[in-house]
Amino acid sequence: MNIVGYRQVRALAGLSVLELYRRKDLIVVFLLCAIILLPLMLFSPFGVSGASRYVDELALLLVWVFSLVIGLGVSARLFPPEFENRTIYPMLSKPVGRGTLLAGKYMGALAASVSALVVFYLAYALLIGMRQGVWFPGILLQAFVLHVGFLVVVTALGLAGSLVMTPSANLTLCALTLLGMLFYGQRLPELAASQQPFGRCMLLALYAVGPHVEFFDLRQRVVHEWPAIGWDVCLAVMVYAVGYAAVCLMLAALAFRKKKF
Repeated sequence: MNIVGYRQVRALAGLSVLELYRRKDLIVVFLLCAIILLPLMLFSPFGVSGASRYVDELALLLVWVFSLVIGLGVSARLFPPEFENRTIYPMLSKPVGRGTLLAGKYMGALAASVSALVVFYLAYALLIGMRQGVWFPGILLQAFVLHVGFLVVVTALGLAGSLVMTPSANLTLCALTLLGMLFYGQRLPELAASQQPFGRCMLLALYAVGPHVEFFDLRQRVVHEWPAIGWDVCLAVMVYAVGYAAVCLMLAALAFRKKKF
């Protein structure tokens, strides 16, 4: 990519982030942080200090759910408004290549989603530090890094879906797939073994091509204060995230190239 292309991608990404702030989504993020995380500092469930881990686990689960909502919400509405309002035409006549437009939109969606994630994790880390006196442990940093990898996959999947499906269908299908893989992805081979041949093939195919977002989930390690994992493992998982996102973006580029305006 030349200097002009890089500047175009950066400008498009910046516009996507500014659009998030113009819609007041950041205010919603702060309100969600307050609703989710303030109980961590204010009380211990049932008067037992050890039971606060249940609150921590619930808070991290909600952080994951809301980050999924924000990531899909931002990426799934990147292109449909452009097609409906016909603003895609002046963008492509700048001239801005379709690949450049796709890359800029994706980087903007990812940056907007990660900015919201930073707010969540900073609030969680500060409140945990105030309550326990442990500030930014290594496992929490790794959890954040892998959560960014999760958003790398989510935004790529949402963007690809936005070019071939309606927004409602895209959001529904992506959310069901991601949540299903998050909670049941590791159990798919076990579930497949107990099915009939057709069901077994379907589950194994889903296991092979589905986004294994369960790789990015370190909630249990954070809540129970387990030691940090090896950074080589984190690197391998991030390579998987980038590779999966690259495949999604290549499919999105193919769909975008075939789309007639």
